[in-house]
Amino acid sequence: MTADVWLPIPPDEIEGLPEGPQYRFWDGAEDFPADPADCAFYVVPYMKPAGLGQRPLAHMSNVEVVQTLSAGTDHVEPGLKHLHPGVRLCNARGVHEASTAELTLTLILASLRGIPDFVRAQDKGEWLGGFRPALADKSVLIVGYGSIGAAIEDRLAPFELARVARVARSERTTARGPVHPLTQLPALLPEADVVVLSTPLTETTRHLVDAGFLARMKDGALLVNVARGPVVDTKALLAELETGRITAALDVTDPEPLPPAHPLWHAPGVLISPHVGGPTSAFMPRAKRLLADQLRRFVNREPLRNVILTTGGPTGPSGNATTT
Repeated sequence: MTADVWLPIPPDEIEGLPEGPQYRFWDGAEDFPADPADCAFYVVPYMKPAGLGQRPLAHMSNVEVVQTLSAGTDHVEPGLKHLHPGVRLCNARGVHEASTAELTLTLILASLRGIPDFVRAQDKGEWLGGFRPALADKSVLIVGYGSIGAAIEDRLAPFELARVARVARSERTTARGPVHPLTQLPALLPEADVVVLSTPLTETTRHLVDAGFLARMKDGALLVNVARGPVVDTKALLAELETGRITAALDVTDPEPLPPAHPLWHAPGVLISPHVGGPTSAFMPRAKRLLADQLRRFVNREPLRNVILTTGGPTGPSGNATTT
C-alpha cells in the first residue's frame, strides 16, 4: 500500500503505525504536505477553525476515510459534499469521554457550591460564608446519552443523587436504567435540578434548548452545556438568565469564541469555560492509540471503528451524523 495518510500529529510520535502508507504531517499549515489527490486516509487537525479542516477535502479525489479527533463531526460535514460516494467518516469515540466527563462534574460542583463567588471574594480579601446547594439528593437529566453521557453518569454515581434520567435520540435500556427518547423531554425537564447537554449538533438538536425548553426547567435548576454552542438558543438563554430563575455552566457557546463584549459574559448565574472539555493531558495518548488502531485496520482492510456515516448513502452526508 503506497497511498498517503495525512496526520495532524508527527508520525514518528505515534507508536504502532503500520508499515505501507506514506505518512504526511499536516496540522493546518497554509501549504499542504503533498498532493491532496494522493491522500487515502485524512485525519482532520484538532481544535482548528472548521473551515481549515475542510480546506483539503475539495481536492481529495481518492480519499477513503476522513477521521476526526473530536467526538462531534459537525465541523467537517459541510466539506463532505466534495467527496465521491463511499468515503467513511469516523469520529473519536473513546478519546474524550474521560476529560469531558471530568469537566462536566467540575462545572456542576463549581456552580452549585459557588466557587466563582469564592474566587472573586478571595481577590478582594473577603470571607464569603453561607449555605450553598449540594449535588447530593439532586435529580440530574443527561440529554445526549452516548459514550460521553454514559461517562458523565459513571462519575455522578458516588454523589448520592436522587435520580439520573437519560435522554437520547432513540429509546433503549442500559445497565443503569432506561434511556428516554427526545419526545419525552418536556415531561422530564420539570423534575431535573441539573440538566446536562452532551448531545451532538445535528439539525434535530440545533436550538433544542429554546425558550420553551428553558421555561420547563424548574426554578433554581442548573443548565450545563458540554455539547456544542448552537444546541442552545443564546438569546433565549440570556432572557431566562436575566430573570435569575435558573443558572448555567457553559463550556461551549454560540458564538464561539465568545466576543469580549458579549452579554453572556456578564449574565447573572453563569460560569463559562472556553471549550476545554477535550484538550487535556488525557487527549494525546488516547488519540494516538485510536489512530494506530484505525490505520492498522485500514491497511489490513478490516472494519473501522466509529464509522459515523458513508458519503453517498441514502440519507446524505449528515443524515446519520452521530447518535446521542
